[in-house]
Amino acid sequence: MEVLRRALNPWGEDVLVGVSWDLIWAAVVVGALFVAGHALLVPKKKPSGPPNPDEAKGLPEKILRHSTGARAFHWSMTVAMFVLLVTAFFPLLGIRFPWVTIHWIAGFGLILTVLYHVYHVFAKQDFRTMWMGRRDVDETARTLKKALRATDEDPPRPGKYPADQKMFHHAATVVTVGAVATGVLMMFRIDHFLWGQNPYILSDAAWGWVYVIHGICGIGLIFLVIAHVYFAIRPEKRWMTWSMINGWIHRDRYLENHDPERWVVSGRDGDEAS
Repeated sequence: MEVLRRALNPWGEDVLVGVSWDLIWAAVVVGALFVAGHALLVPKKKPSGPPNPDEAKGLPEKILRHSTGARAFHWSMTVAMFVLLVTAFFPLLGIRFPWVTIHWIAGFGLILTVLYHVYHVFAKQDFRTMWMGRRDVDETARTLKKALRATDEDPPRPGKYPADQKMFHHAATVVTVGAVATGVLMMFRIDHFLWGQNPYILSDAAWGWVYVIHGICGIGLIFLVIAHVYFAIRPEKRWMTWSMINGWIHRDRYLENHDPERWVVSGRDGDEAS
């Protein structure tokens, strides 16, 4: 299986033209193996006992986990991402449609959602809640030991975002930024209303690397989407999925899955302190 595709340009130079399309199927296979392996090896989390009355004191029954803005970003990005993946890879299967126009319009929509997300995080939220710290590393190690049945000790409750969600977020950030940056450059090679077409801003060799990076990011997104959908529908994770729809989680879910000292909420119904 080849990894990179190469071709001769009009001047007879051997240049990169992108990644091998075989990697698409490799990403699908790896994603399927990951899902199957996790489903078979990692036991479903058993619900804990009743919440500590001292921790539950003063807490509202419904606790806001995702604001309206955060949910709007998530679902807007979801639509843009699926359109981008379909328009990028379906033509390779022989399904013909005006995919270039749809693809770059969806890409432009993705850029807008990312810019909104950056504004929302820094202006409306505490962006430090998504940082990976020493406690997150320890939480990850203990969670892996529990999943691999190397210990019976439950890992500590995380803050608002568990370590695995933070790692997924950082991975998605890297591939999304890579896809967006290279996608903007590639828009110079097509005709549209935003700016003039100019394929000569980069050399053929540089364009080759742009295509390679864009393809790698797109293939990486295939695996991330498979993993994300899988965890979203796992029975013990569905409460998180519902919180991305209605915005809130029940008090018992909060106390079962989060450390109140690391994710502090106010005592007013539906309000969030951090």
